[in-house]
Amino acid sequence: MFAIRADCAFDGERFVDGGVTVIIEGSTIMGVESGSSEVPDDCPITDHGRSTVLPGLIDAHVHLVADSGPMALDRVAGYSDDELDAVVTEALRGQLAGGVTTVRDLGDRRFNVVDRRAARRPQDDRLPRIVASGPPITSPGGHCHYLGGEVASRDAIADAVRERAERGVDVVKVMASGGMNTPGTDVTAPQFALEDLRLLVDLAHRVGLPVTAHSHAAKGIDQAIEVGVDGIEHASYLSGAALPGLAGLLNVSATDQQLDTLATSGITVCPTLGGLSPEFYRNAPPQYQEMMKAAGVTPEQIVEIRMSTIRRMREAGVRFVTGTDGGIAPPKAHGTCSRAVVELGSVVHAAEALATATSRAADACRLDTSTGRLRPGLDADVLVVEGDLAADLTALRSVRQVVVRGQLEPV
Repeated sequence: MFAIRADCAFDGERFVDGGVTVIIEGSTIMGVESGSSEVPDDCPITDHGRSTVLPGLIDAHVHLVADSGPMALDRVAGYSDDELDAVVTEALRGQLAGGVTTVRDLGDRRFNVVDRRAARRPQDDRLPRIVASGPPITSPGGHCHYLGGEVASRDAIADAVRERAERGVDVVKVMASGGMNTPGTDVTAPQFALEDLRLLVDLAHRVGLPVTAHSHAAKGIDQAIEVGVDGIEHASYLSGAALPGLAGLLNVSATDQQLDTLATSGITVCPTLGGLSPEFYRNAPPQYQEMMKAAGVTPEQIVEIRMSTIRRMREAGVRFVTGTDGGIAPPKAHGTCSRAVVELGSVVHAAEALATATSRAADACRLDTSTGRLRPGLDADVLVVEGDLAADLTALRSVRQVVVRGQLEPV
């Protein structure tokens, strides 16, 4: 048994006046008391003073098989199993150092991450918990086809869902539109016919699996809502003729009616922020910079248009969770979940931004009875950061202490 005390606290849903003392025994939170509460004599306590204690962060969109280097996803198909295992281990360590105690992996290669998650269950490796999708289901030659999830028929869709259920995935990921990182795919158009997407969702729900849909395309988002997915990744609302490269992010077309429909559906949206800055686009690979130049697009324009769409979603009442697309490129390195929370905090209040990476993310990952809140009986996934997050959300980047399932980790 040990205890952690801080002058400031966020319990996963709201800020707590006067701070808290979190009492941990084994892998479980045994008590959450006021900051001045007494603890048992045999319970050592660490008082972090002017700091904030909160639940460990949940990054709801990562690619553990990607190493955070340039063109990371392009290199995944060439890794040996041992190389891939090393990449996944390093990715999890990076996440933990950034205060993340749970990740939702949405870009596995041929079930490597799913198999690793299963193998580690008998013995805790003191790394972030994994929620796993297996390879994303995609069309032939579609976005991330090299990860092993291509389907070419309705029978293949049924087989893919069945295989994921048999392997014990936690969620089914489907590529409902093309993607920025897969040449030859169209980010403005759906990848599946509506009835094929409906079949996938119905079959997954029939075996108790939620479905989250990658979609940059406005039509792909509309389809995903119509067939009843549980989550949408990116939700960029791109439409019309595709502009080349990153310049395509300017092709946004979301009507008020579309956003109201999305909000009314209750579907959770992961906008995959983190690294969304003019510097990110100014430091993009040369070919992308040339495309932006040819299209007459500035990095500032791309960022403003994206954040404007997210502001409109929030005004409509869309429910967000935080995910980073972690691992796909240097600006989206593993362990940068705090950056995504801070970016979202420019659109929503600090407490809501933090909830998207704690309680709301736990709900979306079906982990609400395990983590995401400072609550007795839940797993002891706890984060301590310097300063008062209610006053300065950027303090989330200053990690002092991470506890993962009751294990104190060095920072």
